[in-house]
Amino acid sequence: MTDIVLRLGVLILICAVGWLLVWGGRRFIEGQRYKALQAAPPHTGNNSILESMEHAPVRILVFSSPDCRQCHQLQAPALERLQHMRGESVSVVEVDATTETSLVQTYHVLTVPSTVILDQSGKAHAVNYGFAPTPRLLQQVEEVLAG
Repeated sequence: MTDIVLRLGVLILICAVGWLLVWGGRRFIEGQRYKALQAAPPHTGNNSILESMEHAPVRILVFSSPDCRQCHQLQAPALERLQHMRGESVSVVEVDATTETSLVQTYHVLTVPSTVILDQSGKAHAVNYGFAPTPRLLQQVEEVLAG
């Protein structure tokens, strides 16, 4: 009997620790997303990536790295479909997260791929950590275009 109670207590403890880790992780990610959305629009200065941005109503910064398979096999096609659907109203700017550390810090990029949806003035409206499918990106772009 005491063996069953001990095992049940250990199981409950493991579940509680797991729940706390998941909850803490989600709170951390939401905090980083909040900071990214509050970031001031990046100034062009001497940053060639920002200078190359077209003046489309919606600009998407795509953070990736040369060795990121998910970036090239999943995120890139999703962005191509989005550009095909929205045409001139969307400009996609690829950012190498390994070399553009100032942008990575500005938008609190945690992983690659990550996408940041900017309006024409450069204000962030959405941040996606990890792969963002075309429907989610399309919804975020529509929100920027509508408002």
